[in-house]
Amino acid sequence: MNPVETTADHRPFAPATLDLGDLLLRPWSRETDIPGGAVAGVIAAAADPAIALWNPIRAADRAGAEAYLDRWATGWANGTTAAFAVTDTAGGELLGNVALRWIDRADGLAMIGYWLLPGARGRGVATRATRAVTSWGITTAGTRRTEIAHAVGNEESCRVAERCGYPAEGILRASHRFGDGEYHAEHLHARLATDPEPAALPVR
Repeated sequence: MNPVETTADHRPFAPATLDLGDLLLRPWSRETDIPGGAVAGVIAAAADPAIALWNPIRAADRAGAEAYLDRWATGWANGTTAAFAVTDTAGGELLGNVALRWIDRADGLAMIGYWLLPGARGRGVATRATRAVTSWGITTAGTRRTEIAHAVGNEESCRVAERCGYPAEGILRASHRFGDGEYHAEHLHARLATDPEPAALPVR
């Protein structure tokens, strides 16, 4: 049997700002410049029912929000996680979060996740931001395979994955405990670095 061939310059994630024109993606930290401050933005996100169910953030108070931001800052510092605050370019308003993390850097395997505040939903923000971070991970860190796992009941996340060129690969039964305390089955989606770019998004 031939040995498995390895490629691989799978690099640490290095801090970067991604400018999408009307959207700006910046590394999260306590100092991330958004109206009202990063801590208040995280506390507001944690209180949203949809985020609390599908992407629970343990940040009901300042201490919890600071701990959340410090984890993202540590991920940037050691190159294991690239967490971006998604903001509106015009006013700097916080819209959401996209985070890419290494699952197995030696193998080029990463996972991406996202959440949006209510006012940003239905505008294609998650799709555009996730596409941008996916491409950034491939070109700057050498991600070989990037996965998305979301609860089967989270249909909005499923649509984002599909629009970002992540085909569904199967169902993971009772795989993750979500914000309601229950284990949910998840859809597993994945995109390979060798996959074609997804179709262009319609102009809004």
